[in-house]
Amino acid sequence: MRASNLARSCAAVGIVLLSVVSFVSPGTGVGVVLLACSAVAVAAVCCLRWPLGPVSFPVAAGAAGSISLAVDVAYGGPKALVAAWLLVEFPALLVVAWLVVRRLPARSAAWLTAVLGLAVVALPVRFALSRDHLAWAPTTFLASTAFFLLVCVLAVAYYLRVQEGRRRAAVLRARRAQRLGIARDLHDFVAHEVTGIVLEAQAARVDMHGAEAFLERIEESGQRALSSMDDMVHALRDEDGALAGRHGLVDLPALVERFAATGEAELDIAPGVGVVPPDTQSLVYLVVLEALTNVRRHAGAGATVRVRVWVDDGAVRVSVVDEGGGRLLHTGRRGGTGLAGLAERVDAAGGRFTAAPFGKGWQVAAAFPLRDS
Repeated sequence: MRASNLARSCAAVGIVLLSVVSFVSPGTGVGVVLLACSAVAVAAVCCLRWPLGPVSFPVAAGAAGSISLAVDVAYGGPKALVAAWLLVEFPALLVVAWLVVRRLPARSAAWLTAVLGLAVVALPVRFALSRDHLAWAPTTFLASTAFFLLVCVLAVAYYLRVQEGRRRAAVLRARRAQRLGIARDLHDFVAHEVTGIVLEAQAARVDMHGAEAFLERIEESGQRALSSMDDMVHALRDEDGALAGRHGLVDLPALVERFAATGEAELDIAPGVGVVPPDTQSLVYLVVLEALTNVRRHAGAGATVRVRVWVDDGAVRVSVVDEGGGRLLHTGRRGGTGLAGLAERVDAAGGRFTAAPFGKGWQVAAAFPLRDS
């Protein structure tokens, strides 16, 4: 709708100007006024800030190009007058074409560039066109030169437009990655601790004799959740900060021990696993963390879990098996997308991820290839 309105506005300007110049004598001072109006109109589009009242930049650019084309066709007066104003109008048209390519949406930029490009190439016609004849040789030379300069300007403008589009796309990807990183950290660390707090509180209501121990573990979980939140806020304030602190295999015993407070847990880390790279260790920790969180949510207190980490066939492998036997305490929420997100992270690292029923319970397993350093 806007494009059609713009086209009608430019066409109306061109028709009115052609009607005016058709009835004036270009040999008089009116010819000077026409050349000045055309040059000033194009220069104004470059210099003024748009929108100017109800007039937007596309409308102004289209009107300036239409005015220039109308004067090209109608003017047949002294050529010396043309040279003086050409020094203003020609570079101004190039600048307007540059701004159109750089700023406007593709659809509007395409047809406005066509109008302005035609105005640039047709500008030399004012030198050669008279009431009697057209000097083809100088017209062709000047038009070719103008076309070459126009192509150079448009090529540079389009290249910068593409680079700007890529930069914006990169910024959007970076922001999306940051948001996803925050969501992962909230799920992996904060949500894990909050789930523990909820289950500990519910277990305390069932067994009031152990309330003091439950409250102590709730306090510890709350402190860890606050610490994770502080780390995330610090990382967001620091441009080079990582969103979450790295955890490794050395942190697994403490993680499994915390789970054992509300269930039975066994950890088996095979010899030789210490050679695993830090990045892979962090992923192994996240696999165990997500698996234990799901056991807490879906198997409940008293579940029996076996965690095993070992190296086999050039890969470090981790397995978390829930053997069942838990007492489910409803958390009042649906399951999230933790396993799906974890599978994506494992696949991105070149590993293999599986999550499937195992006997009366569930098994989460992953394998990460060991690469030579």
